[in-house]
Order: sequence, then C-alpha cells, then structure tokens
Amino acid sequence: MKNILTLFDFSKKINYKNELLAGFTVAMTMIPESLSFAILAGLPPLMGLYAAFIMGLVTAVFGGRSGMVSGGAGATIVVLITLIKTQGVEYLFATVVLAGIFQLLVGVFKFGKFVRLIPQPVMYGFLNGLAVIIFMAQVEQFKFTDVHGVVVWMQGSSLYTMAGLTALTLAIVYFFPKITNVVPASLIAILIVFGIVVGFGINTKTVADIADVSGKLPRFHIPKISFSLETLQIITPYALVMAGVGLIESLLTLSMVDEITNSKGNANKESIAQGLANITNGFFGGMGGCAMVAQTLVNLNSGSRARLSGIIASITILIIILIGAPFIEKIPMAALVGVMMMVAIGTFQWVSIRIINKMPKSDIFVGVTVALITIVLHNLALAVLVGVIISALVFAWDNAKRIRARKYIDNGIKHYEIYGPLFFGSVTAFIDKFDPANDPEEVIVDFKESRIVDMSAIDAVDKLSKKYSQQNKKLHLKHLSEDCIKMLKNAEAMIQVNIQEDPTYKVMPKR
Repeated sequence: MKNILTLFDFSKKINYKNELLAGFTVAMTMIPESLSFAILAGLPPLMGLYAAFIMGLVTAVFGGRSGMVSGGAGATIVVLITLIKTQGVEYLFATVVLAGIFQLLVGVFKFGKFVRLIPQPVMYGFLNGLAVIIFMAQVEQFKFTDVHGVVVWMQGSSLYTMAGLTALTLAIVYFFPKITNVVPASLIAILIVFGIVVGFGINTKTVADIADVSGKLPRFHIPKISFSLETLQIITPYALVMAGVGLIESLLTLSMVDEITNSKGNANKESIAQGLANITNGFFGGMGGCAMVAQTLVNLNSGSRARLSGIIASITILIIILIGAPFIEKIPMAALVGVMMMVAIGTFQWVSIRIINKMPKSDIFVGVTVALITIVLHNLALAVLVGVIISALVFAWDNAKRIRARKYIDNGIKHYEIYGPLFFGSVTAFIDKFDPANDPEEVIVDFKESRIVDMSAIDAVDKLSKKYSQQNKKLHLKHLSEDCIKMLKNAEAMIQVNIQEDPTYKVMPKR
C-alpha cells in the first residue's frame, strides 16, 4: 500500500509525462519478446502476455527498486521447456508457483544481499553476453516460415524493406535525442515507422505474423496435478533452477540500475516481489518470468525513474490483450527490431573493451568466459555461477601466495611473525615455513599481521602443534584476534597447542 501511495505523491518529484511515455514504449517492446518466448516453449502465445502483465505489475508495485521492468523472460522459460514437453502445462503452473515460493523465502531470510559477491568482471561478461543474445534475437526476425513450414531467411524486396525500416528506426533512436528528450526516441521511432508502413501500404512483417494477441482477463486457476511426493520430486529441481536463474538475472539487473541511476535498491525486497509475481503467475495462467534487462534499459533511456512506468506498461499490455490487439498487430516488426538492436548496443559494456589492456589477465578470462557461456548456452545463471567460482579461486590463489613468515631468535626463543591470511589455500605454505626438528625448545608464532580464517587453518595449527609436541617442544600462539580465539575455543578438543598463559582457551590473549 505504501508503494502504491508514493506513486501519486507529488512531493516525490515524479515526471508523470516521462513515466507515461516510458510505460507505453516498454509495453511495445515487451509484447513481441513475450510472444516469442511463449511460442519457443510450445505454449499458447497469450501465456507470454499474461506473464508480462502479472510480472510487470506485481514487481513494479512491490519490487526492490523503481525503474526495473519484469516480464515473461526467456531466461526462466527456457529451463522449463523439457518439463513442458514431458509433463504438460499444468506441471508448468505448479513449478512456477514453487519457484516463486523459493524466491519469496530468499527475500524473507535476506539472502538477496549475496548479489554483492558478484565481481565486476562477471557483470561485464554477463551484460556483454546478454547484449549479443538480444542482438542475435533481433536478427532472427529476418526469417519467416514458408508454405512448407520451413524457417528460411527473407530474400529480395521483403529483405530490403525489413532492413530499410530497421535502419530507419536505428537512425531515429540515435539522432532524435539530439533534437529533444521531451518524448522517448524509441516511441517516436515506432510511431514514425508505423505511420510510414500504414500510410504507404508497405507489405512487411508485423506483430500479427508472430501470433494473435487478443484474449480475455487471466482467470484464477489451481494447477490440475496430483499433489503428491512424486509430483514434488518432478517439479522441485525445475523450480529450484527457475528460481535461481530468475533471481540472478533480477538482482543483476537491480545492480545495473543502481549504477545507472546512482541510487540503491533493496535486493531482498526485490526477491520477495519476484516470488509473489511468480506465485501469482502460476495461479493465473502465466508462464512466469523475471526482470528483463533490455526492457529495463528501454525504460531508463525513456526517462523513467519511478515505479509508475512499470505499472503503465503492464496495464497497457492488459488493455492490448482485451481491446487493442487489432492496432498492435499492425506494428511493423522492423520498428521493434530496431529499438531492441539499439538496446543491445547500449547494453554492451564498451568500457570493458577500452580498459582491457589495463585489466588483470584473470579478470579478462572471467569476463570472456561468462560472456561465452551466456551466448552459447543462453544460461545466465550458469554463466554467473562459473564466473563467481573462477573469481573466487583466483582470489584464493593470490591470497595463498601472500602468506610469509619473518623469523628470528630472541633469548633462546624462536619467533615466527606470520604475514597474510591463513586459510585453506595457504596452509601448505604455512606449514613449510616451520622447522620443528631444528628449532629451539620454545617457539612463538605471532599472528599480529595474520588471521586464522577457517577450519583448514585450525587443522594446520593442530598439525603444527603435534609436530612440536613430538619433539618435546613448546609452541605458543600470540596476538590472535577475538574471532580466531573463538574458532580455536570451539575446536579445543582438537588443538594441542601448549600455552600456559591461557589455560582456558589455550591461546594467549591479544596485546
């Protein structure tokens, strides 16, 4: 309710004209994409439009930040194609509901904050790969199905007409902002190309060539499946994958909008909104979805900075379904293709090319790997996961090499001053720095410039203590941080360090 009220709060300085026009523009670009993804999955086209309406409306009202647009995205429906073909559409509805519940729980338990762990090279790779996917999806519109049901490339006049209108759209979107920003360039381009095609009676591919977009209001529908453990075993893996893919793309989009608008969104709130939207989809005949990067960029480029544009886009789609289909079906696909191509160009992180010679080789490898996985497999979640794992391994390897020890003897006691973190990656190098056989009777290990990080580090200290114990020598730990002391206390039964100064924790307190 609070979000709804703020939409009409004049003190928020909302530019209602920009929001209205941005909403119309977003709706125009969402329709063909939602239809295409539904058809790709073997679903009725209207399921894609229902998803666009429901996802867009729920997330615009309850989402974690303004400016974002959600709809029937290909990223989520692609992972469900096998389920649809083997089990049917009713299982799809149940899976979407379960995926929404998982996403809702992520937000409730505040796990959305882990999106901060995604490194910048992964973001570059994700966005660059996505830009290529968006662009290549538009190139596919230069194909048609012949009388034999075979998909072939356009030729002759139809190809030249489509290419010419697309080029015109690109030119308008690029040059119109240099004249004025009063009206979104994308909307102007669509209207101009539409006017030319209708006015001159040009025969070219339109929205009607994709699917019929007319229909009724979505109705409440409980999935017709047997509610059993067997059913749960079937849909749970798909639901988990869908929930993960949807949240990763949505939270990455949220981070992208944060950077563009220099503001801060709420990842946990967005996770809850995505969950609610997918649950609603499952009960009202939608195919589910997540945030849509391309449409979000169209929204922002059209001047939107509030939630209102997302609501307007959703309502516009619903109106089109109910009464506006005859008009929308006449919109040339070339106009929508041109707009989305410009979005792809804008999505690509050109700065990553300019600074590539200044980036570490590991970051370049991560960015390229994420982009390639995104492009080849169309699996955004896998691409990001692989990127994060590679980045984490590189980070661990770099830190493992930083462990070192300064050694000296004072009053017959040998001191080891440790520098760098002690964790699973550095324990081998840590152990190799000690010489229990030749060291004096008493040894002090100083952790003032180091930190015991994990159980591997504790195990390393334990093994080291046993080596000195076998030599009948005393090992002392010095300058441990409070969290290190706590970790060693929890592992007290395992640690054999002989520290007389602190019999309770068997370590010396910080000095």
